[in-house]
Amino acid sequence: MESLKAIEDGHCEADTAEVMTDIGRAARAAAHALSHASTETKNRALRHAAATIRRRATDILAANARDVASAKASGATPAFLDRLALDCSRVEAMASGLDAIGALPDPVGRILARFERPNGLSIERVATPLGVIGVIYESRPAVTADA
Repeated sequence: MESLKAIEDGHCEADTAEVMTDIGRAARAAAHALSHASTETKNRALRHAAATIRRRATDILAANARDVASAKASGATPAFLDRLALDCSRVEAMASGLDAIGALPDPVGRILARFERPNGLSIERVATPLGVIGVIYESRPAVTADA
């Protein structure tokens, strides 16, 4: 996890493979904790994330403006710039998406199928957390909330 700490401290000399390994380890630990979290805890986290996006919208838009300016200076295509650019409605869409997910029924623990074998054995297929999924994307800041 030292590579993640180096990045947080503003040092970018960390090896990409090491950083990705550290991110994966942290994600697995978080996934384990999340798999045991109550529905209310998960929904509270989603509401908090949505509220934080709304509260920090000005900061998000300012950082995005710097990203867009840098991309323009590097000769990015108009399509790339459109995907990269945020505005108030796109930021609100990110927050609203998190709110919408929190309003859905929690799928974890839901019984998907149940049947009994001739010998009396009862079998259930129960929804469980999928685990960790890595998402690699370019120039789409809203994808983080979408994912």
